[in-house]
Amino acid sequence: MQNIKQQNNQIPNKLKRSLTARHLNMIALGGTIGTGIFLALGAKINQAGAGGALVAYGCISIMVYFLMTSLGEMATFMPDSGSFETYASKFIDQAFGFAMGWNYWYNWSVVVAAEMVAGALIMKYWFPSVPAILWSVIFLIIIFGLNYLSARAYGESEYWFAGIKVITVIVFIVIGAVTIVGIVGGHGIGLKNFTVGDAPFVGGVKSNFMVSLIAGFAFQGTELVGIAAGESEDPEKIYQRLSIQYFGEY
Repeated sequence: MQNIKQQNNQIPNKLKRSLTARHLNMIALGGTIGTGIFLALGAKINQAGAGGALVAYGCISIMVYFLMTSLGEMATFMPDSGSFETYASKFIDQAFGFAMGWNYWYNWSVVVAAEMVAGALIMKYWFPSVPAILWSVIFLIIIFGLNYLSARAYGESEYWFAGIKVITVIVFIVIGAVTIVGIVGGHGIGLKNFTVGDAPFVGGVKSNFMVSLIAGFAFQGTELVGIAAGESEDPEKIYQRLSIQYFGEY
């Protein structure tokens, strides 16, 4: 334990520590809002029903809750730019940490490509005459540039982009609520999708499992707040405050 604390004291010499609580707050919020919510949620509700989608997202949410509380404790105790790869190497086995690191790299190499395609599909709706590959290249350049500049640039961009996502989700919730009660659309839907026939759970267990995969993809990025721990100004105080704010005092 003493050796780990001594290593922690040496971290500021290697890292810029330019991320503030404001940045990490929005990274935490924005990380839970992924492409799966904006692009695929409607199709998944149609596939598994309203109840099936709710159960799938609920189960994944519980899993992410326990994952993030554990990661928050570790990030508070031992902030490191390697995050859970470093934790796995120190407390389990170096081989396990090595495998986790490469698996995480492979995971994000696939996810970034999927994000580029998703962004191009959305922009194609608004600008049908512009080639989709052009949008993908533009988004890739922007992402690379923001990450290449500095941790501060990444934090600022994540703060504003995450803010846009949070506002968008709030707008969607409000529009959905007024549509359900009949203020928009001329007729109230109510809870029909939970009461008519097999509408709540279309396709059974298989559909619920398939939606769980998409739900997991939607939560991709939640762990970024743990990875950013090594670049935060005061990791111990910031992560203690974030843990209490999002998960309660435990």
